[in-house]
Amino acid sequence: MASTTELSGWPHESVPLVGYLSRKALPIKRNDAEPLTREDVQFDLLDYIFSDANAVFTSPAPGTSSRVTFRDLYVNALYHSSKCSKVLKDKMVETPAFAVELAKISLLTNVGRINTTMAFFPEMKTALRTYHPVPSLQKTDGNAQDAPRIKNCLKAALLPSELRSMPPSTPEEILEKSRARQLPPTSVVNLIFVLANHAAPLAATHFDPPSNFLDLFLPVNISSADRARAFLWLVYHYLEGPDQPNPYDDDYSRENTGKVPWLRRLTDAEIAEENVDTAEEIEWGRTMSAQRNIFLQRLVNSLENEKKAKNALASSSQRVPESSSCRSRPSRQPHDGVREKPYIHYLPPPRPAPASQPTEKPTDSNSHGPQRTMLQHAWHVVTSTDPLADSDEELDEHVRNDYNQRIAVISRLRGRAPTPPPDIPPPNNLSDTRQHRWRTVQSWR
Repeated sequence: MASTTELSGWPHESVPLVGYLSRKALPIKRNDAEPLTREDVQFDLLDYIFSDANAVFTSPAPGTSSRVTFRDLYVNALYHSSKCSKVLKDKMVETPAFAVELAKISLLTNVGRINTTMAFFPEMKTALRTYHPVPSLQKTDGNAQDAPRIKNCLKAALLPSELRSMPPSTPEEILEKSRARQLPPTSVVNLIFVLANHAAPLAATHFDPPSNFLDLFLPVNISSADRARAFLWLVYHYLEGPDQPNPYDDDYSRENTGKVPWLRRLTDAEIAEENVDTAEEIEWGRTMSAQRNIFLQRLVNSLENEKKAKNALASSSQRVPESSSCRSRPSRQPHDGVREKPYIHYLPPPRPAPASQPTEKPTDSNSHGPQRTMLQHAWHVVTSTDPLADSDEELDEHVRNDYNQRIAVISRLRGRAPTPPPDIPPPNNLSDTRQHRWRTVQSWR
């Protein structure tokens, strides 16, 4: 076994340092329709974890004192999640191999290796996610969902007691419960969330520099079997208690309390022997990528046809006969060589600026004399413009508000409210709205 001195001399550049390893560096980054290889998902690591036959974990099932393997513990946590659909549950029961495949993808999502921008079925339409076939983890042709649904399922995978209260959110809280023999202290899914979120502060506790918990799931030059053993050691350490004999101990972890079992470094030749894609998996990945590309081409063509149909409909709706229009509009003449737009937005002419803006000093557009005072301009606007000229029938609320604000300004400046004199009746041919305006204007004179 290698010594601690040899471990400390391990090149730092081969594994990201604690603190440098951020959430941006952790997720797998691949283009749409690009398969996730065995190296991407660290297939050998997952295989060692889920094939472990040690039934040493306390079952969360009520009234059960039996022990279960990690595989059964994790699969059952997914199955009993309140966000696991009936279709998914039926598929897990009908095809146990699918349940294990789903659990492996879920574990990668659990630690943040697969983020919520990924989906695993080629008919995915949203542009917010990318499709990726995972040949090594999709051998049962089951619907592996997408990462957001898997993440929701994981977040709801809690113990029955945790549905009524907040689950523990720190390693210390989990250890406190396990030491008090409140077993299990939390769900295995929540434990992994907590370990991933506290990877940096726990690094010095359980690992020798520069490794940490998240490094176990990255393509590093550490044996997959050793990383799987270290992971299972941590799960047992927190779920069953640090004072219990750990079945995943080795000589190194026994001699160094709190440290995970020894992590053996691999040579380049040994690294090349791990996570090797089979010929069948490579071919299946290419087939699914081609299927995805065909689906996208059909989707784009469908969207283009739909867009053209909408444009044609909008263009035809613009051709309104002049006799049915309230106002005569000039005919639109497209520029030579330029295709006319399918529709044009109508913009009303700019309205006069409100008189309540003290910084403006407008002038009469027909003269170049001295600038008006604010009172003079307000009087000019009210007496020479009609804000309700086109709104006698519709009574636009915005225009009415503008009109009332102008009246309020003049009233404050004048010192009293408008009082229409009774001896000057409005003309009989005016509408009710314009008669009101007539009386108001007369009262200011």
